[in-house]
Amino acid sequence: MIHFLVHEPDDGVGVVVVEGVNSGAELVGWVMEDDSTLNFKAISDIPIGHKIALRDFALGDTVMKYGVDIGKVVAPIKKGEHLHVHNVKTKRW
Repeated sequence: MIHFLVHEPDDGVGVVVVEGVNSGAELVGWVMEDDSTLNFKAISDIPIGHKIALRDFALGDTVMKYGVDIGKVVAPIKKGEHLHVHNVKTKRW
């Protein structure tokens, strides 16, 4: 079962595509560009449609999704953690 999607291998996040991703869940992600999979554990609850961190991020890091810069990290994020407006902000304004 696929739990999250990743567009490009260099993306730092995936998008959760199932309900009920809870902390401690073992997840499988599909990288669409090269048809590979990723396996790791969620370390926080993540709602469907929200992002999951695919690696650790430090304060000030840039987050890539679809090969595009989607914002900067404003609070440290661990691999498997929920990534959303509480820890990433757009650089547009």
